[in-house]
Amino acid sequence: MSDAERLLSRARRPLVLGIGGGGDVVGALATAEACRIYHGAEPVVGGVTWERRAIDPAPGPRGAAEIAGVRELAPGVLAAGGEARVRHSGVRFAEGRVAAVVGEESVLVDVTRPPAELAESLRSAGAQLGCDLFVFIDVGGDALAHGDEDGLVSPLCDAVMLAAATRLQRDRDVLGGVFGVGCDGELAPEEVLDRLSEVAAAGGLSGARGLTPPVVERLDRAVEAVPTEASAQALRCFRGERGTVEIRDGRTTVELTPIGAMTFYFDPVAALRSAARLARAVQEARGLEDANERLHALGIRTELDYERAHAV
Repeated sequence: MSDAERLLSRARRPLVLGIGGGGDVVGALATAEACRIYHGAEPVVGGVTWERRAIDPAPGPRGAAEIAGVRELAPGVLAAGGEARVRHSGVRFAEGRVAAVVGEESVLVDVTRPPAELAESLRSAGAQLGCDLFVFIDVGGDALAHGDEDGLVSPLCDAVMLAAATRLQRDRDVLGGVFGVGCDGELAPEEVLDRLSEVAAAGGLSGARGLTPPVVERLDRAVEAVPTEASAQALRCFRGERGTVEIRDGRTTVELTPIGAMTFYFDPVAALRSAARLARAVQEARGLEDANERLHALGIRTELDYERAHAV
């Protein structure tokens, strides 16, 4: 039995977070639903307060004080019902939409905060919710990026959340995961597999699981409710579609392969000391702006830069 299988099968109340913003919560739902269906768990699913620009045109993530329809579990960690939204604009969060699909509150993480603070708040929120496992899911695989990949466009949010995961792992059971290898159109499948191989060489590959029909049935409902392209590509992979398709209004492409229908799990600490160079770079950041500057120092442009450049 792999480390991931051992942790996932025994967890009674896993908290499964999509760490890249937007529709990553749907990728997290794949792991949560498998725990519910096959292990009788009562999972909690969640993500971060950063919607894609097509949904929320204001640059960057929203801070906790900007959000309505939630209740605070810990500083920067919120329980979100189906009406979770940005106060001034009414923009709804993907996590709220998923909460409506599953009929249970989801979790929203305010990613403007430092990794150290996020870890502490997740520790406290997890205790309130009775969580015995934390799973940090990235859709596509860019959380393991080196920073010099041609297609990389959104490294910041993943890096901050993965850095928080390594701090939380000091005294909690924590898994990282990549759902839908290459399905976000950033790293190609071969690049993601190379990064996973680096993690494996560091002793950190924990196992893998594929989608199954009962899980896909629930994800289909989530994709209907949540505007997400990346997570939806994984469902196309499950159904046997192959070849190159366009997403993001033709700005990028995704290579559909059977491997896109899988989730690969890893040890976040091992990832940090191997492939996850960007998470390592922001581990001591004092907040999102500082994390952004630390990536600038490596010559990396982030999604925050892109959103600010294109703000109306």
